[in-house]
Amino acid sequence: MDLAYIPSPSTGVIDLGPIPLRGYAFCIIIGVFVAVWLGNRRWIARGGRAGTVADIAVWAVPFGLVGGRLYHVITDYQLYFSDGENWVDAFKIWQGGLGIWGAIAFGAVGAWIGCRRRGIPLPAWADALAPGIAVAQACGRWGNWFNQELYGRETDVPWALKISEGPNRVAGTYHPTFLYESLWCIGVALLVIWADRRFKLGHGRAFALYVASYCAGRAWIEYMRVDEAHHILGLRLNVWTALIVFVLAVVYFVISAKVRPGREEIVEPGEPGEPEAPDAVDAGDVEDAESSDAESGNAESESDSESGDVATESDASKTKDTAETAKG
Repeated sequence: MDLAYIPSPSTGVIDLGPIPLRGYAFCIIIGVFVAVWLGNRRWIARGGRAGTVADIAVWAVPFGLVGGRLYHVITDYQLYFSDGENWVDAFKIWQGGLGIWGAIAFGAVGAWIGCRRRGIPLPAWADALAPGIAVAQACGRWGNWFNQELYGRETDVPWALKISEGPNRVAGTYHPTFLYESLWCIGVALLVIWADRRFKLGHGRAFALYVASYCAGRAWIEYMRVDEAHHILGLRLNVWTALIVFVLAVVYFVISAKVRPGREEIVEPGEPGEPEAPDAVDAGDVEDAESSDAESGNAESESDSESGDVATESDASKTKDTAETAKG
């Protein structure tokens, strides 16, 4: 008899009138908002402008969603293109299925486009957003809880996840790998924030730390899962992916620290507080000022002329009086 366990939702959809609110999509949306909010605060602290993170996220998020879905569909193609399956389901993203590896890769392409349009270095933007991405993943994993998917092996621990009978799943209590990864991602976010403050990470090293630390946790969490997956040399495909990406992130971190030590001093052109450029002055104001100076000069010239005339008349009068006195 199970004395304690984590219950699963009876449904992953809440109908708000005619609008269905899907738990999976809701968790993804919450994650995106948290990532942008936290990234914006960190970007401003680095000297950037408010709103820049959101502007670039407009490019990064759609690319990330497409990349995440493509990775899932490609690596689990049998769920959509084998006999008896409907390939149209590949487009039903609300039913679950986003690969973080594809999401980060394609999201980076979208971010690169956005950063290039704003004249911003991509590594600096990635450093600011890194902890937010980890928190977004922590939120997104709860979407798997709504869909009763991606759980681990059977267990009777007090925090076991209770799964109900359904398509491609057997009722029972299993390791809540969604919860393990969610908590791990929160820890990754805190680690990156601490390390960034302590060591002033720059040039993409905060992002590399996020990637490496996430992969370290994903490898052992992935090893616990029992859902269907492709295997290579006895290991799940995602375990191999996590190990390879971990090595690449560590190599980048080490090389970057040697080649470009320190942190970027300027992350965005024209930071807040920068004095206004001289050419920003309205041309009309310049013409008015010149006209005013010219009029002032003319007025002074006329005043001097009038003063000169008065002085001349006074001198002439004095000369006449002196002549008349001498004659008398």
